[in-house]
Parts: sequence; C-alpha cells; structure tokens
Amino acid sequence: MRSTSTTRRSRMRYAVPAGIVAGSLVLAACGGGGGASSSDGAAAPSADALKSAKGVTTVSFWHAMDGKNAEVLNQLVSDFNAAHKGKIEVKSTYAGKYDDAITKYKAAIQSKSTPDVIQVYDIGTQFMIDAKQTVPMQSFIDRDKVDVSDLQPNIAGYYSIDKKLNSMPFNTSMPLLYINKTMFKKAGLDPDKPPTTLAEVRTAAEKLSKKNGGPADYGFGAAIYGWLLEQFMATSGAEYCDQANGRTGRAAGVNFAEGVNLEVVQWWQKMVKDGLAANTGRDTKAAQAAFKSGQLAMNLESTGQLSGYSDAAKQGGWEVGAVNYPHVAAGQTGGPIIGGASLWVNGVGHKDANKEASWQFVKYLAEPATQAKWHTGTGYFPNSKGALNQPVDVAYRKANPLFDVAVKQLEGTELNTATQGCLLGVMPQARKASEDGLEAALNGADPKAAMTKAADAVAAQIKTYNASVK
Repeated sequence: MRSTSTTRRSRMRYAVPAGIVAGSLVLAACGGGGGASSSDGAAAPSADALKSAKGVTTVSFWHAMDGKNAEVLNQLVSDFNAAHKGKIEVKSTYAGKYDDAITKYKAAIQSKSTPDVIQVYDIGTQFMIDAKQTVPMQSFIDRDKVDVSDLQPNIAGYYSIDKKLNSMPFNTSMPLLYINKTMFKKAGLDPDKPPTTLAEVRTAAEKLSKKNGGPADYGFGAAIYGWLLEQFMATSGAEYCDQANGRTGRAAGVNFAEGVNLEVVQWWQKMVKDGLAANTGRDTKAAQAAFKSGQLAMNLESTGQLSGYSDAAKQGGWEVGAVNYPHVAAGQTGGPIIGGASLWVNGVGHKDANKEASWQFVKYLAEPATQAKWHTGTGYFPNSKGALNQPVDVAYRKANPLFDVAVKQLEGTELNTATQGCLLGVMPQARKASEDGLEAALNGADPKAAMTKAADAVAAQIKTYNASVK
C-alpha cells in the first residue's frame, strides 16, 4: 500500500476486485446494505497522532490463536515491536477460542475496557458492525489515500460492507475435498479424475467402502460442521440467508431448510444409512483422525489441515490428494466462502495515539512479507497476492504443491452475494442450529423436519437480535 502523498509512505499493498476505485474498497455486490451498515465507533485520527504521543504507546491485542499458530503470531508481534522500539509496543493476549474471545469482548464493551485491537472470526462480523465500537479500516485507507492493489478480492469481499472495508483480513482458510489417492488406485479409481459433484462422491464411495469390498472402512466422512453446509450452498450459487445474504438489507431469515442445503442433508443421510459414509459427530478432530488413519478415503476440511494430512500420509506410506470443494450437481460454477478471522481497531474510549499505533500494527500484519511468514508458518491462506511471490512462500508451495489447489480455487471463484457469505448478527447460533439439524438427520430424523426445526429456532433469535439493534 502506498500513499499518493510524498510524506506518507507504506509498504503494504492490496488487491481488490475489478471495478474498484483505488483507495476505496467499493464492492458492487455489497450494494447499499440497509441492515449491514459499517462500524462507526470513531473516525481515523490525524495521521500525526503518534508524533504528539509521549513515550511508548502500548497497543493491547486480543487474539484467538493457540499452539503453533500462537507461536508464529507472537514472533510477528516481536518483530513489529523491535522495528518500532521506543515508539510502539504491542502486548498480545490469548482471549480464548473464537466464541470465548467474542464473549469476553462483549463484557469488555460493558466495562469500557475493550482492547485496542481484537481478532474476531468471520461469523462475528455483523455483531462487530452493530456494536459500533470500531474504526472502519476504510477510514484509515481513505485518510491515507491508499492505493489498494494486492488484497485477494474474495477475501476483501467478505469483510466489505456498504462500500467499506470494516476490518482487516488476517487468518484465512479455504475448504477442500481431501482424498486418499492410494485407496483410489486400490479401488480401481483414477485419483487424477476426482469427484466433482455429490453424485460422483457417492459413486466413488461405493467402490471405496469396505461394505462393497473397498479398501476403506467408509468412502466418505466429514465432521458435522455448519461451515461445510454453507460451502455447499455457495458452490451452488445459493444464498444462506435472505436479503442477498444480508448484503442489501438486514437479514431476517436463513435458507438452510430448503433447496440446495436440504438436498445435501438428504444425500448425507443416505450415505450414512447405506454404509458409505461415517458419522463422526461434531468433533472435527474425530473426522480428521479417521482420515489420517485410513478409515475414510475422502474428507471435507479446510486448508489448515493440508500440512497435517501430508505428514500423516508420509508416515503411513500413502499419498494424499486435495481437490476443489464438490458441487451439489453438475453444471454449477460457484465457489466456496472463505473462513477465518479479521482484525478490528477499537475507537470508542481509545486515545488517538492508540488508534494510530493499532493501524500501523494491523497494516504490518497485512503486508506481503508478513503474510508470507504467516502463511508458511501456519498454513493459513495469505490475504495478499504479493505474498505468493515472496521467496519463502514460493519455496513453501514448491514443497507443498497441493496448496496451489486452494490458490486456484480462490482465484477461480467469482465474487458475488453467495460467495461473500451471510451477514447475520446471530450467525454463530445459526451455524450451530444447522449442525443440530444435520446431526438429527444423520441419526435418523426426517431431513426436512430436522432442518425446518433448526431454521425456526434461529428465526426467533434473529428477530430478537434485530429488534435489539434498531
């Protein structure tokens, strides 16, 4: 990113969808979102806010990363602090997993003790907008007359509402269909011609499953995870909720009890009933373990599992493959929705120096070089196209060629209201409800009745939430 001013220079560059004017992340698909208005906790401060600050400006940063991801993140924080020694110091705090972090944040709003920067998962976007605590990223971008040229358009698209980029994408994932290529060959299937639709997944599962003499206990298996259902709707061009997925007005209902999603649940139930798919429950780790151990020949998961699956394949003496997320039916051309989280700069109750220091930190995390370190260290998708050209990233993808499947899948996905995902104030609850419906169906309940019950439960929560923010 660079400023048109000779006195303001920045290293970060973004890529945005075609048709977007430089310096303004205006997405045609966002329209004038009646219910999805942007955060207005405060405007960006003066660009010289840090110059007048005395001593070191401390930035409190809440995140939801643990394990290896936290190690990589803490190193990036250390690098930033070293580069800004004596002026800015970021103090990072693990706020718990995504749900815990946003619960803690809600309490912090009440006690007027919000952090300067917080990492919030994608499905918390509408709540963050409605909370009206943050400074929209667009405010900083417009202030600095930013030339945006390298942010992945489908990633920017998710977080852009009402012609504004409200938060900065940070950790991003994409869903893929993983296959055990060794088992495919044993079953007489060509792993280089993997299934692309649900019908083809079933056909392959019939040959792969032990029930029919195949090499795997089950041909297919995936966790009961609402994110996966959302992907099937997007790849089919269907919208998860009304009002164009909440992009042209405030969403008032979900669509997962009908159409495409109902087809998916019916298909999944029959796969389990016929002994072709395992019901591994809601624990994603259970499904992952089943695929790693060879109990499953096909598995739906995010790019975050690519490294783990590759390691398991090497240790187990088999070959893993990764292919595009399947469509519900032939002829569909839609793509999946991104997952992950973004960074929000809090404005209400925060000093101008802290807002500016937070912007410098967030900006640093989005730079190509930083994103390349983040990608190669964690497996999350880089938000910057330029990151893919960094030497460390080129080397990483050479060693992990399957990751390019995700790159091409993202680049080939058209940005529209279906692939942008649903903006809903109670999206976490909606996702859980869809899981309730799917789980009931896989345990024998009528799919239509199960999903309708789940959608009705969400409808009441949506109504209550929407009334509270009017």
